[in-house]
Amino acid sequence: MSFYVTTPIFYGNGEPHLGHAYSTMAADILARHMRQRGEDVFFLTGTDEHGEPIAQAAEREGITPQQLVDRSAEQFRDMVGKVDSTNDFFIRTTDPGHIERVQRVVEQVKENGYVYHGTWTGWYCPRCADFKNESEVGPGDTCPIHEISLTREEEENWFFRLSAFQEPLERMYVENPGMIQPDFRRNEALSFIRSGLRDVSLSRSKLSWGVPLTWDADQVMYVWFDALLNYYTALGYAREGEDLTSRFWPASWHILAKDILKFHAVYWPAFLLAADLEPPQRMFIHGYLLMGEKKMSKSLGNVLDPFEVIERFGADALRYYCFREVSFGQDGSISTAGFESRYETELANDFGNLASRTLAMVVKYRDGVVPEAEPDAALSADFDSLPERVCALLDEAQIGQALEEIWVLVRRLNRYVEESQPWVLAKSPDDAARLDQVLYGLVEGLRVVTLLLHPYLPNSSATLLEALDHSALELDGFGTRPGGYTVERIPPLFPKLEAPE
Repeated sequence: MSFYVTTPIFYGNGEPHLGHAYSTMAADILARHMRQRGEDVFFLTGTDEHGEPIAQAAEREGITPQQLVDRSAEQFRDMVGKVDSTNDFFIRTTDPGHIERVQRVVEQVKENGYVYHGTWTGWYCPRCADFKNESEVGPGDTCPIHEISLTREEEENWFFRLSAFQEPLERMYVENPGMIQPDFRRNEALSFIRSGLRDVSLSRSKLSWGVPLTWDADQVMYVWFDALLNYYTALGYAREGEDLTSRFWPASWHILAKDILKFHAVYWPAFLLAADLEPPQRMFIHGYLLMGEKKMSKSLGNVLDPFEVIERFGADALRYYCFREVSFGQDGSISTAGFESRYETELANDFGNLASRTLAMVVKYRDGVVPEAEPDAALSADFDSLPERVCALLDEAQIGQALEEIWVLVRRLNRYVEESQPWVLAKSPDDAARLDQVLYGLVEGLRVVTLLLHPYLPNSSATLLEALDHSALELDGFGTRPGGYTVERIPPLFPKLEAPE
């Protein structure tokens, strides 16, 4: 089967922060997991490079918009690499391949009768690049997201007949209740749709930095339609000489933050329907990572640099912490103290210490050779259907819940060490068979949880699997690999942190 997952494309008028990394890591966890299951995976991320905020930022710096987005794209590529993302393509909306395909889709929407010329008057947020309905305006005519004053705009533009899709969208979400997750986000989308959809600007006449309309050289496409189409256009040119559209479209999951729900859950499927294209299968809308009470935002300035976090804790620790500390789909508070606590108690102690102790005992008591023994029935029962449970949760993009299922077994293995006390068994030849059973169970349990943790902890899992003489990443059940192979001791996977000077 094919599996296509996307992040939002990140806007190129600021530097990457942990909020961008959060979406990227979530999509990467799903992509890695699905590859383990043998799925045909395509994972897309990239940068959104047109629109008024970029033109204004470039003007303030005294450079061209293209120079600005070239620099920004490299910064986001760097961030994607630092969090160990395995994306198959990095799209830029200034790519000629994207622009050509965007224009083709928009021409189809116009040909189908969903585009007309008109005048827009209303509130506009330059940072959102969004025309606001009255219900979306904050106190004092401000943007509730960016907390800045809105401007009153009047433009002659080309319009998209969004209103024509009110009933189709409402019906689609009623008939497909799992299409937007979590469910309360689906309810938000339905509420917006039921409040009455108004036609929206498809183009801007006051801008030059954008995708030109082929039938009106004085207008460029409204940035949101240009940006949203990236999920579709990328498949047409991501691999030279090959069109992947029929293989991967529609997308399995769009991963995005709640501030862009309206564009993805309302504008996006309507625009696809207008172009005779299938809407995406599912969207998962995650919450904000909060520092104090505020969303992390380049606009508000309260940014935690993921590069600094990775430099001190490593990418695996960042990936683990974000999905352990914050319930995926909800807002959640994060802190440096929270990182350190999870790192020490869970990564270093629960998992890292389990790995070190298990391998050390096999080396000490059995010269590194995993005993050939039947697993303990009680331990086998605890692991029963674990991979299936994790797969079922990740099918629903329940990333944190799946991690909790795995961690329950990490802690179970630690309790098993204390209950069985291999160091006591090793003192008596009469307990040799029981020691073999315990050591086999520990190694086998460690192998199974490490495979399941691979999407979350790709670097440390690779180190541990190598020490376990296990090269394949395919998911496997407890007790399926017989003993008789040799394991090696390893340095601590998560060394104790030294206090910074």
